[in-house]
Amino acid sequence: MSEEHNKEKNSRRKFLKLGILAGAGTVATGAIIAANGGTSSESGEKIKVLTTSGEVMEVDKNFLIQAPVGRKESHEGIPGRKFVMVIDLAKCKNARKCVEACQRGHELEKDQEYLKVYLMQDSEKTAPYWFPKPCYHCDNPQCVSVCPVGATYKRSDGIVLIDNERCIGCKFCMTGCPYSTRIFSWKAEKEPEEGSVYSPEKGVPRVEGTVSKCDFCPDMAREGKLPYCATACPMGVIYFGDIDEDVVTNGVDTFKFSELIRDRSGYQYLENLGTRPNVYYLPPVDRQFPVERGYEGLEDDIKANYSETPFVKKLNHREDK
Repeated sequence: MSEEHNKEKNSRRKFLKLGILAGAGTVATGAIIAANGGTSSESGEKIKVLTTSGEVMEVDKNFLIQAPVGRKESHEGIPGRKFVMVIDLAKCKNARKCVEACQRGHELEKDQEYLKVYLMQDSEKTAPYWFPKPCYHCDNPQCVSVCPVGATYKRSDGIVLIDNERCIGCKFCMTGCPYSTRIFSWKAEKEPEEGSVYSPEKGVPRVEGTVSKCDFCPDMAREGKLPYCATACPMGVIYFGDIDEDVVTNGVDTFKFSELIRDRSGYQYLENLGTRPNVYYLPPVDRQFPVERGYEGLEDDIKANYSETPFVKKLNHREDK
């Protein structure tokens, strides 16, 4: 690897660690001055903010709070962005840290998973591999086209969201999604905090009788952070970034999206359906971990999810002998 390539890689990594959305010297338009009566001490770091009159002024960082993102902003998306995810199947060992982090971040129950990890085996004679499956945030989303009330919608930044204040729980979107990535909230969730502003970007608290799903964590993206699943994965399986800027990162390694997909033969799952998903997979070639390592330490109720796969049946048959 050339010195010039290393410099470029390190530069991109540093940029993304600072935040894939927040560049140095930008004007903070989503912040407001805190009316704290001088109780906070100054940090010495000045931030440029845009006032309601259109003027730019500098304010100490400690005197700013993030303005809540309302329904209008959450429907429009983050300007100038087109988000994409890349999943490296060669690295996945079903550690399930991605699932657990997603559940914590979205306040899901143990039996509710926005991100599922399947044990795939293309035929009886081929090798099995672990397959994380989030929502694919398709450019031609069938879920959007079948929703009768416009509760599920596609944004300018590529993210597909659900507005629970519009959702009537008809489940048409669940039927229309060919990837089965949505879940239904059967029981009442906790009430929103008093005075809070609802935003489909946050996704919590969910509402009884409505549908929810993986949302690419857009509230974190606004802060320049990676989704919960990407930062929690100990193997660096999940990359996230901007397809228009041609950059993706797992928080440690950063690549040009186009080169990564080209050099590693990346593909889209069931791309023949014409949905144009924004999640790409790198094939499980030269896998870094044996499949058994991701199965043997699982709890029994999770193991049961894989009981009908050829690999597990064969494994259980050997144990019975």
